[in-house]
Amino acid sequence: MARMLPDPTFYPSPAMAGEAPAERLAYVTLLTPGDNGKTDALGVVDTDPASPEFGRLVEKVDFPHGGNELHHFGWNACSSHLCAYAPSPHMERRYLVVPGVHSSRIHVVDTKPDPRKPKLIKVIEGEEVAKKTGYAFPHTVHCGPDGIYMNALGAPNGEGPGGIFVLDHETFEIKGAWERDHGPQNLSYDFWWHLGYDTLITSEWGTPNMVKDGVNPELLLAGKYGHALHVWDLKGRKHVKRIELGEREQMALELRPAHDPKSAYGFVGVVVNLDDLSSSIFLWHMDENDEWQAKKVITIPAEAADPADLPPAIQPFGAVPPLVTDIGLSLDDRTLYVSCWGTGELRQYDVTEPSDPKLTGTAKIGGIVRRTGHPSDPGRPLNGGPQMVEVSRDGKRVYLTNALYTPWDAQFYPDGIRGWMAKLDVQPGGGIEFDPSFFVEFEEGLRPHQVRLDGGDASSDSFCYSGQARA
Repeated sequence: MARMLPDPTFYPSPAMAGEAPAERLAYVTLLTPGDNGKTDALGVVDTDPASPEFGRLVEKVDFPHGGNELHHFGWNACSSHLCAYAPSPHMERRYLVVPGVHSSRIHVVDTKPDPRKPKLIKVIEGEEVAKKTGYAFPHTVHCGPDGIYMNALGAPNGEGPGGIFVLDHETFEIKGAWERDHGPQNLSYDFWWHLGYDTLITSEWGTPNMVKDGVNPELLLAGKYGHALHVWDLKGRKHVKRIELGEREQMALELRPAHDPKSAYGFVGVVVNLDDLSSSIFLWHMDENDEWQAKKVITIPAEAADPADLPPAIQPFGAVPPLVTDIGLSLDDRTLYVSCWGTGELRQYDVTEPSDPKLTGTAKIGGIVRRTGHPSDPGRPLNGGPQMVEVSRDGKRVYLTNALYTPWDAQFYPDGIRGWMAKLDVQPGGGIEFDPSFFVEFEEGLRPHQVRLDGGDASSDSFCYSGQARA
């Protein structure tokens, strides 16, 4: 039976979402690095400070297989269902859709009736994905107003092009490839949209064959990884424009558009610059001529290091690259978080003026060389570093996990990733501090990746109405 009222976790505007009750649970993908006898899983972590189980893994949904390389999962439905674009307010934010990059499987998890005890209800095999879409290696899920959008890194043979396909948000039936006119994009990674501008933005990483065995030094030094953004006509499903970031800017990954639908801009993280090993953040925006452009607004330098302390992959450089692998933008569009997985640092920027970000806080944990401990046990070194970052709806809490991608983990942290999840509290006026009472360590052989918060978070919703005006 269809719902008579919209899901209460669907919000017309970012401002209303920011006023919603705080999350009580976090869902986190737990992946197995290779064939270690374990199966992948979805973990449930208690995030309610009033709960006796606060900061603990309270449930684990085991999947049938290991080695899927679970990555950026998402909800079947969200606030975009209130849009006039394709309204379907009877939907509910209930199912988590979890892609496996290496297996091409798609797992569907039901979080009702008890959100603390979700159930795996469906597995779509990789062969079906390939047959119905022509794509493989699915990576990222976003809930759109007219379906579940999912990107794929490439074709079943491991080459390009990558692209986007769509699932029905009720039956999970695969509808097929999204693009009508694919244009010149070959490499694929993230995608997001500006619903108010009928525009979709995509970024570039590499084909499956370029990334599945780790960073290929020859391809990297030749500038063959992704270094551009692409602009699409959302309703027309056709390529409009390629925006070059620079051939020395390698691996344009996570996209974070402004949440205010009246704002025509967003941020993308670039992993490494070949000239100096720095990482960077670019701002894409619509200029006075209604043309989409991009410019670099943040540069994070590499840090000098003794080669003896470095893994073989970067010993010749005598430095630790920041390796920006994820970014998060608060719902009010005022604060940007940048994960430096290599140096072991989370950075906080004030982006009230998007073209002039200001560093307002840093927090260190893990890192290739530093191995900074958590405040709960500061003397114990930690490996991995801030990787996936998720911001609460009210912008007061930030959650981190430390595993990136199994083949790349082995190159930069050859001693192995021991999985952990941490929480930071955002200080009034700027600054971030680790919560010493929240540090989740996962069992040996399970690595945490993407985090989703019950009721939504800062990177799982898009809006059609701006609500309160920004000051």
